Amino acid sequence: MTPLILAAETTAEVAKNPLIPEVYDIVWSSVVFFILLGFFWFRVLPNFKKTLDARTEAIEGRLAEAERIQAEVATQTADIAKAQENSRAEASAIREQARAEGVAILAELKEQANAEAARITANAKQQIEAERQAALVSLRAEVGTLAIDLASAVVGASLASDKVASKVVDDFLSELEAGDKAGAKK
Repeated sequence: MTPLILAAETTAEVAKNPLIPEVYDIVWSSVVFFILLGFFWFRVLPNFKKTLDARTEAIEGRLAEAERIQAEVATQTADIAKAQENSRAEASAIREQARAEGVAILAELKEQANAEAARITANAKQQIEAERQAALVSLRAEVGTLAIDLASAVVGASLASDKVASKVVDDFLSELEAGDKAGAKK
């Protein structure tokens, strides 16, 4: 067994751990790693930073533009609200003015209607007075004729002359008016 153990010992010294690489592999891998690290550090990373900075500036610019537009929209909205309020106030003033004018027109129309009614009433009174005077004249003529006929029948004399007839009629009417006045006083 000794030769077997000895053979195992010599192979154990020669066989190393498979997880640990050789020194020359570590050295050459480190050189390649540092070359790649330098390439990425000096070539790729600056370009990547430039791209990211450009995107950041673009996004910030868009955000600033959006804030500016939003401020403009807020200003325009406030202006529109002011204009609407002014329009409402103006419409209200116009409505009030129209109401006041309507009241004035209504009062003027009532005044005109009252004046027209007074004029019509005055005309009616004048017409009634004229008709009354005409009726009085007509009545005097008829009463005069009846009085003459009655007096002729009573007296038996003819009172055909106009002077005598009108005097008789006037006397008769005077008596009637005196009787009306005496009856009105009672």
